[in-house]
Amino acid sequence: MTVVDDRALAKHARAWPFEEARRVLARYESGPPAKGHVLFETGYGPSGLPHIGTFGEVARTTMVRQAFRRLSDTPTRLIAFSDDMDGLRKVPDNVPNPEKLREHLGLPLTSVPDPFGSNESFGAANNSRLRAFLDSFGFEYEFRSATECYRSGQFDETLRKVLVHYDEVINVILPTLGPERRATYSPFLPVSPRNGKVLQVPIVARDIDAGTVSYRDPNTDRLTEVPVTGGRCKLQWKCDWAMRWVALGVDYEMSGKDLIDSVKLSSQICRILGVAPPEGFNYELFLDEKGQKISKSRGNGLAVEEWLRYAPPESLALYMYQSPRKAKRLFFDVIPRAVDDYLTFIEKYQGEEPEKRIENPVWHLHDGHPPSVSSPVSFGLLLNLASVAHAEDKDAMWGFISRYVPGASSKTEPFLDRLVGHAVAYYKDQIRPAKRYRKPSEMERAALDDLAKTLATVSVGTDAEALQNQIYEVGKRHAFADLRAFFQALYEILLGQSQGPRFGGFVALYGVRETVALIRRALAGEDLTRD
Repeated sequence: MTVVDDRALAKHARAWPFEEARRVLARYESGPPAKGHVLFETGYGPSGLPHIGTFGEVARTTMVRQAFRRLSDTPTRLIAFSDDMDGLRKVPDNVPNPEKLREHLGLPLTSVPDPFGSNESFGAANNSRLRAFLDSFGFEYEFRSATECYRSGQFDETLRKVLVHYDEVINVILPTLGPERRATYSPFLPVSPRNGKVLQVPIVARDIDAGTVSYRDPNTDRLTEVPVTGGRCKLQWKCDWAMRWVALGVDYEMSGKDLIDSVKLSSQICRILGVAPPEGFNYELFLDEKGQKISKSRGNGLAVEEWLRYAPPESLALYMYQSPRKAKRLFFDVIPRAVDDYLTFIEKYQGEEPEKRIENPVWHLHDGHPPSVSSPVSFGLLLNLASVAHAEDKDAMWGFISRYVPGASSKTEPFLDRLVGHAVAYYKDQIRPAKRYRKPSEMERAALDDLAKTLATVSVGTDAEALQNQIYEVGKRHAFADLRAFFQALYEILLGQSQGPRFGGFVALYGVRETVALIRRALAGEDLTRD
């Protein structure tokens, strides 16, 4: 597809990244940006270990950026910005040696020792984890540290503007605060020249010409004057956000639904400083397995490394793409569906017309160039095969797969081989510990015996659909409330879990004779947790 064809389709594409990209494009209807590029930004607060929700911003913003490139020839940049100059307000629950951090409360995160012992500071440690994740996805981005931007003077000009418009900025923020906080609030947080801590203190004097603010040291009560520039002050975060938009020239930044009010306040401050705020997008928050909001400090969500142990990164990118305005659980049990959804979309893509392809999620995952990959076996089936075969490694899985798909091997099916490795890991960590087999009732025993006898008459090589039909007929012959109850009984008795794949597909993959033997073992009361 040519650039011209891409642009014609992009103008009317309904996929949400294109809708967002058209809003960014509308900012420059009268001409290209004076800075020579359009700037996309994502923000990251490195006060706790990185989690997937944070990285979802980069994945989604990248999708909007890619869509924008199909609409305009204007160069684009993406900055991943870390608010690492924030003072450490509390010790996270999920770090080693937390007692060693308590004495450093109040220091900028980049001045707090690294509890992991691998970096020069706590902020640097978490920044490195952020970058490692972004690099593993192959994102094109520029990393920016708040500490470096403040101390290098990159923010100095805009910080002076905030000082000039101090009263206007205050008047935007004060109505949102309680009486006690309102009495002491200042957008500027001095960094103590005595101990290096970020201070929440009232500002008692300002000198616009000198570019300084004065406060009383909370320990000595001495009047202390510091410049607002050069990293000697930082801003409270709503004002800081607006200052950053102005200083960097940000055109687009998305954020969670919980920050809607903050976006409004920061946008007002941005206008006070003489610049239009960036376009934005409010996505819904991820929830843990209990339906609670994921927190970096609590660590109650999936770690990046965990998802990538159990599934390929493409599946995570798809999870980020789908329904960004819908609250979704982000826990281990969403992974298998995400992998199989990816397989479905990428296989469908190959046969679609251009106008359909640009709406397909994998177009956005792969910047318009999805690879020609497929898998003859779904991830769900692989998990159930690993479960019933008690697979400890990939070799055990390939013995079944090569019979199911003649000629297939780890060399001829490299993507499937990756999935096999993920399936074995997922089985060992997530399925095996939760397996709970049960004994069949008398009615279920009769149905299982019937199923074993029926399968014993099936010809070798019978396909999954034909097997499924035979299994349906067995279920209908017995007094189950419905076929769903029949299949649930099969899963619980034979697989030790309440859900499973289309059973015909499982039988075809595992083997008809092997399935008959499994049923006979269950009827004999054998321990199915062992081979």
